Amino acid sequence: MNANRVFILVGGFIIYLLVQILVLKNLVLFGSAFCFLYILYLLLLPIETKTIPTLMIAFVMGLSVDLFYDTIGIHTASLLTIAFIRRPWIKILTPTGGYDEDLQPSLLNLGFGWFTTYSLPLILIFNSFFFFIESMGTDLFIPVVQKIIASAIFVFVMSIIVQLLFYRRRRGL
Repeated sequence: MNANRVFILVGGFIIYLLVQILVLKNLVLFGSAFCFLYILYLLLLPIETKTIPTLMIAFVMGLSVDLFYDTIGIHTASLLTIAFIRRPWIKILTPTGGYDEDLQPSLLNLGFGWFTTYSLPLILIFNSFFFFIESMGTDLFIPVVQKIIASAIFVFVMSIIVQLLFYRRRRGL
């Protein structure tokens, strides 16, 4: 990974964090669909990113979001969960020929079907951990499941929109 790629990854980290904290913090649809778009940064890290660096990135990002949301480690725990599951999940989805070097697992690079299979389970796991930890058993089961599903759909749709607007397809040689 060259210095230009590291600069782009750090810049993306800061942009996703600032957008989440400044813009999306109060974006809630119908009182149950929350937009946690910052997890898209973790999902779009290059495929060959190892688990330990992914966990460190997830910890820093989750802790930063927790500081501004006044949640006591809920974002960090949920983000660390999907950071831990991400690499084995990519290995399950790896085709026979493997992936290109330094490939970003985005909608434009790998297609809608692959991106849905890759991201939707991870988004659901994140939301499940987040809302079950947040409720701590004090809410009823059905409202928590409604929040999980509504938020997962909202984050998935927003991630597609962000990728179509701001990302480019990587062109092969």
